[in-house]
Amino acid sequence: MTMTTAGVLFIASLVVALVAVHKPFGDHLYRAVAGTRQSRVERGVYRLIGVDPSAGQTWGVYARAVLAFSAVSILFLYAFQRLQNHLWLSLGFDPVVPHGAWNTAVSFVTNTNWQWYSGEATMGHLVQMAGLAVQNFVSAAVGIAVAVALVRGFARSRTGELGNFWVDLTRITLRVLLPVSVLGALALMLGGVVQNLSAGTDVTTLTGGVQTITGGPVAGQEVIKELGTNGGGFYNANSAHPFENPTAWTNWLEIFLILLIPFSLPRVFGRMVGQNRQGYAVAAVMAVLAVASVALTNVFELAGHGTVPQAVGAALEGKEVRFDVSNSATFAAATTLTSTGAVNSFHDSYTSLGGMMPLVNMMLGEVAPGGVGAGLYGLLILAVITVFVAGLMVGRTPEYVGKKIGSREIKFASLYFLVTPALVLTGTAVAFATGNAATALNTGPHGLSEVIYAFTSASNNNGSAFAGITVNTPWWNTALGLCMLLGRFLPIIFVLALAGSLARQAPTPASEGTLPTHRPLFVGMVVGVTVILVALTYLPALALGPLAEGL
Repeated sequence: MTMTTAGVLFIASLVVALVAVHKPFGDHLYRAVAGTRQSRVERGVYRLIGVDPSAGQTWGVYARAVLAFSAVSILFLYAFQRLQNHLWLSLGFDPVVPHGAWNTAVSFVTNTNWQWYSGEATMGHLVQMAGLAVQNFVSAAVGIAVAVALVRGFARSRTGELGNFWVDLTRITLRVLLPVSVLGALALMLGGVVQNLSAGTDVTTLTGGVQTITGGPVAGQEVIKELGTNGGGFYNANSAHPFENPTAWTNWLEIFLILLIPFSLPRVFGRMVGQNRQGYAVAAVMAVLAVASVALTNVFELAGHGTVPQAVGAALEGKEVRFDVSNSATFAAATTLTSTGAVNSFHDSYTSLGGMMPLVNMMLGEVAPGGVGAGLYGLLILAVITVFVAGLMVGRTPEYVGKKIGSREIKFASLYFLVTPALVLTGTAVAFATGNAATALNTGPHGLSEVIYAFTSASNNNGSAFAGITVNTPWWNTALGLCMLLGRFLPIIFVLALAGSLARQAPTPASEGTLPTHRPLFVGMVVGVTVILVALTYLPALALGPLAEGL
């Protein structure tokens, strides 16, 4: 069997699996966020934090709850790292430096999980488990909660309430993320992923030296890393490390977990607005963009564009041979189409056009299918922009699932879309203007790509990197931390403001002039608007970076 054939079968099996679980898992997600019954554990949590689960929140109150919870989380995680040497299971590591602790705290709380450090050489077990892994859960839950709040804005009418953030956070964590993580961790352990707290056996390296292999709670952290679409790994090599991703089978499972929740959330949207076909349309947009991206990434990498890859017959630099080129390319596409950021190969070593695709995936806004929650609300924003454009073309007030899209709504949608490009392009310009881009290991177009990739990854809360750039400096840790912070919470505020505006509207009955938003025509329009907006925004930067390198 050729590498291409194996890669096609690998991708096809993923598609089949995701289609099979879309409805049942989507229905489980729907019951988790829309149910009214509270479990005993949930009631205990509400009493502990002093929350009335029956009390609704306006968009402003919901947003303040999100921001307050995240601010406390950042402070706690920062202190956890700075006091690491005084904690149990610190493994003798020193406190994390202030600018590094700031960057990591912001990174994990914003669901980015960008890592400037080697996990196994910087963080003790307790910080990894009780600090970073906890944020893997709750930061993912925050994203889903915000997406659900936006969907409630479409589903409800004549009300200012979008639900209760604390209830959403608790339910999503306890009913969705924890149970699936336990099952996923068991599956990964069966596949050979390490799960212990002890040092392993000394092994002799090829040079005759002795190296201690330290184990850790890898399986548990690995599965929530993928399920919560977080990029942070226990080891610096991330999912290329045999302790985190030992076989082609675990590689398949990790990609499946990356895509599971984002591809199931459109089912929740369809059920909550009372039109399942609307959910299928959103899922179709995600699928079209995702399949195109995975296919192009594979084509560019398998073609081996470049002098050296063509000479040796494959672009294997920076890739694990146990995954081959195709499965590595598929992982790279999946991890950047979502807000995961996990890697099983070295993106900086990809071919010029192959390396461009992970960059383009993030520039799309990570909506195909995107991060947990973030992908759904990002795509719904693009759907709002699409119906507005369509309404201008035919001279009608645009409508989407029974809600009019007026000037107020399109302002929020436009501000949402403009935040990330502004952070990426401004950050890149400032890095070059101040001389900090000199930390890139390459010059010319590839060096530019490394800098653009860093700011794109941080601003989109992705967490992956070209890795050909030194970012462990006070300037880089501060700048990227600010991009992660603003790139996460400014869009969330605009999403919740849009949700509040929609929830206050009365439903608008469909008429003969209403654009059907569940048909293939609308799916194609959303795909087109997404690609065109990204092209207009980022094409000059891409032309100077990966496209120039490819030429």
